[in-house]
Amino acid sequence: MLQKFFKNKNISKKQKLRLKNTIIDKTLTYASETWTLTKRDRKQLNIFETKVYRRSLGPVYDNEREKWGILTNKEIYAGVKKPTII
Repeated sequence: MLQKFFKNKNISKKQKLRLKNTIIDKTLTYASETWTLTKRDRKQLNIFETKVYRRSLGPVYDNEREKWGILTNKEIYAGVKKPTII
């Protein structure tokens, strides 16, 4: 259900990021105070978070190369201005 929401072009990026911050992050980190996170767990959480950001922000057009592409991790976190889930 959420995949269709994030792929929908009629919904603004701001609304998609709001959904991610309010529902997905809260659900994902529920009772996280009791977790023992390993290096692998942290990596998996970061991968999931960047995947959600890429899906919600969509592809970007590069005028220099005249091609469509995906955002890099640095571009994502520079544009979002929010710390990671962890």
